[in-house]
Amino acid sequence: MRTLHRIFYAEILKLKRSRLGFILILSPLMAAMLGVMYNLNAEQPGAWPILLSQMAMAHAVLFLPLLSGVLSAFICRYEHANGGWKQLLSLPVSRTGVYISKYVVVATLLLATQLIFMGAVLFIGLLKGIAEPVPWLMLVNSVLNGWLASLPLIALQMLMAIAWASFAAPLAVNVILTLPNLMVIQSKYGIYYPWGQPSLAMLPQNDSFGINVSLETLLFVIGGSFVLFVLAGLAYINRKEI
Repeated sequence: MRTLHRIFYAEILKLKRSRLGFILILSPLMAAMLGVMYNLNAEQPGAWPILLSQMAMAHAVLFLPLLSGVLSAFICRYEHANGGWKQLLSLPVSRTGVYISKYVVVATLLLATQLIFMGAVLFIGLLKGIAEPVPWLMLVNSVLNGWLASLPLIALQMLMAIAWASFAAPLAVNVILTLPNLMVIQSKYGIYYPWGQPSLAMLPQNDSFGINVSLETLLFVIGGSFVLFVLAGLAYINRKEI
């Protein structure tokens, strides 16, 4: 446990001088801009779910999957430079611990983005003067469900980031697979698409932008994907040659 804590602390130190702060707020900022431009009737019933849907369309459908790929590639770029993997894995540290530490750092940063996004929704809603009380349960569920649905995608993109030395290659694949999100989530196959799962989890239930799938079914698929991709990542890093 102490070794895992040291590895995790080392990962945090690598990010200390980075400019990740701007990356973390970029998606909520873009969603907030769309929320400001959206012509919302603040007096209509269900104004909060409507605002959440509009802001989540940009955040969850496009930027959240892209951000998980950027963070995964970023957390591994130091090891790909100047033989960093050889130096790291030759130390008396657990390879499983290295993977878990990197994964936890990315997941934590993505959670921070989700919380910032919730703050953006609250700010825009209050700015527009929505008459209804703040639906805290809906907002918290949306943010946490979107984060949980991102966990399998983080594991999948972490695997690509570890396997490919190029910083650009996993990002290019991520962009290509994110772009068709809006079409895929409206099909019956959307629930099985890792890049589309965060948006399906974040949008209010029975939202017209996504397929009508129960949250229980979605979380079951997400849980299975999470186990599969994490095991694949652990298997790869434990067999990775140095």
